Amino acid sequence: MAFATINGITVHYELLGDVDAKNLVVFSNSLGTDFRIWLPVFDELVDDVSVLLYDSRGHGLTGGADKPFGMDDLVDDLIALVDHVGIKRAVFCGLSVGGIICQGLWKKRPDLVRKLVLCDTAPKIGTAEAWSARIEAVKANGLESIADAVMERWFTPDFHQERVEDLAGYRLMMMRQPAEGYNSTCGAIRDTDFSDVLPTITVPTLVVVGDQDGSTPPELVKAAAGRIPGARFEIIEGCGHIPCVEQPEQLAALLQPFVRKA
Repeated sequence: MAFATINGITVHYELLGDVDAKNLVVFSNSLGTDFRIWLPVFDELVDDVSVLLYDSRGHGLTGGADKPFGMDDLVDDLIALVDHVGIKRAVFCGLSVGGIICQGLWKKRPDLVRKLVLCDTAPKIGTAEAWSARIEAVKANGLESIADAVMERWFTPDFHQERVEDLAGYRLMMMRQPAEGYNSTCGAIRDTDFSDVLPTITVPTLVVVGDQDGSTPPELVKAAAGRIPGARFEIIEGCGHIPCVEQPEQLAALLQPFVRKA
């Protein structure tokens, strides 16, 4: 565990490996989670792949939930953290809103990006009406009131049936995020559309989605991949919205050769 003051807030992060490693991956997590969702994937990676994990603003052990924030803040936090750690260039892998943050990173600081891995994400996710309704529901009744519906979108029926303890744990992870930070992130997603950014991406890009993703369906993610010149699109079978939890071996099998390829 490590902490740094970034853009006026305390940011929780973990560097596993060498900051100067050729095969360095920076992971950005999804709404309602913290960086622990990536640990099952890290366990599958070989020794020459180093990783930087962090909790995004208003999530996990990172501060900033007490004041409203938007996508620019989330992108700027990642840029400042990478600069703080001393990373000059890396592969950036983002899940859901983390994938949107990585698109914003490319827009602002393409010099930092060696390759991109965009998991279960798109340049625009959902409708303004749906996000505003979710924000109001959390304000009125807390995260508990939406937790079961979110779990249905996150994980497959098989996960619900066969991994009951894990399901309970990830439900707790979501509910323990600060409601204010969760809602600001919902607003950031609602107000962002990076459709014009995707055609400008010139680095190798891998786009991945679970075949049963209830939050960013395969057709949405495939359409996003189609806007990125030369992007590779892959579907992970037996998987919902969070492949790093539900199918970490399959995700690592896609990620590892992509990262290590010259």
